[in-house]
Amino acid sequence: MGDIHPGYLFGLLVLLLLCSAFFSSVETGVLSLDRYRLRHLAKQGHRGARRTAWLLLRTDRLLGTILIGNNFVNIIASSLATLLALRLWGDVGVAPTTIALTLILLIFGEITPKTYATLRPERVAFPASLPLLWLQRLFSPLLWLMTGVSNAILRLCGLEPSQRNRKPLSNDELRSVVSDSSEKLSANRQNMLLSILDLEKITVNDLMVPRNEVQGIDLDDELESIISQLRNTTHTRLPVFRNDINQVEGIVHMRQIARLLTHNQLTKDSLRAACLEPYFIPESTPLATQLINFQKQKRRIGIVVDEYGEVIGIITLEDILEEIVGEFSNADALRNPDIHPQADGTYVIDGSANIRDINRALGWQLPSEGPKTLNGLITEALEQIPDCAVCLRIGPYRLEILQSGENRVKSVRVWLTGRAAAPADGTSNALA
Repeated sequence: MGDIHPGYLFGLLVLLLLCSAFFSSVETGVLSLDRYRLRHLAKQGHRGARRTAWLLLRTDRLLGTILIGNNFVNIIASSLATLLALRLWGDVGVAPTTIALTLILLIFGEITPKTYATLRPERVAFPASLPLLWLQRLFSPLLWLMTGVSNAILRLCGLEPSQRNRKPLSNDELRSVVSDSSEKLSANRQNMLLSILDLEKITVNDLMVPRNEVQGIDLDDELESIISQLRNTTHTRLPVFRNDINQVEGIVHMRQIARLLTHNQLTKDSLRAACLEPYFIPESTPLATQLINFQKQKRRIGIVVDEYGEVIGIITLEDILEEIVGEFSNADALRNPDIHPQADGTYVIDGSANIRDINRALGWQLPSEGPKTLNGLITEALEQIPDCAVCLRIGPYRLEILQSGENRVKSVRVWLTGRAAAPADGTSNALA
């Protein structure tokens, strides 16, 4: 190379630095790709994504190709820089040139391209996949030798290179993936996906309508009372029982008896004949399982029973769907007959209100893993059925019992600490 003009050598050195930047950026870009998005794009027919996915099937060969190319251009660049230094400045210029080349390689051949590839992995990896395929074929004999030696060393360390770590994502890991997608998913869709993942943690018992709130038809009532109840009900399906809901005889769909009601031809026998067989559900059934069971059984309502076979409530398909997508209308979400906002920022809540409903309506985080109702939460915290004018604190929430009786708390004044003033009566028996 003694006859080559220094300008040509300098141009070749710049070209080698660009090649070094290419290999560095490709290595970071390919390994920084979102694998789920890559699979999606590959299935959609994106050529760059398909080539990149194919390269990633053999990570050892891919990394071998990149490292061979990167080391090759870096070594040649070092040799050229030394040659230029000797020709221009003699032996004195070798050391400064080596230091300068090292800094240039670090800045322009490593740090800058790798940082860019981290920020724009698809923009780097997809176009580079085609030259990487060509280089992989060109280096195939050398890659075969290198990967063979490397895999042999890994086997000596107790690792099997052919085994790919493809463990399925856990529920918590899926939640992290969804949460990290907040920039690409709307808040509603993100909440919906998180709610679906939570279905495995929530049981039928958490969501059912308790038996004391179930509206049903008692066949022991007078026929006139039954007809009046059917004409005024807001529900599409109702359980039919005798004297007690534990003696349920079936589920009646209003559509099946609408004609009889219109023509005043409804009798207890025709009502019983229009009923479907009751569908019983164990209280510990996860919501995800029950959603599938409703689909298999072609049902929309089930009778929830405990371990002794006693009826403890009912649950509908709509209840589960609302758990996923939220209330079906804004009016439903805002209208909760158990929660009464007050002018001072506090809320008067019925003791029978479901804690999950309270948390959803007010955006609170009252503990919901134990008792299901506000009354149950208070009695568990106090370990007794309290009298009126008792206050207690549960986390950041203050609760003042306004009314109690019949062995339960009937009405509670609740507020979040720091958002409302203390009760005007200055109750002195507050519990911390």
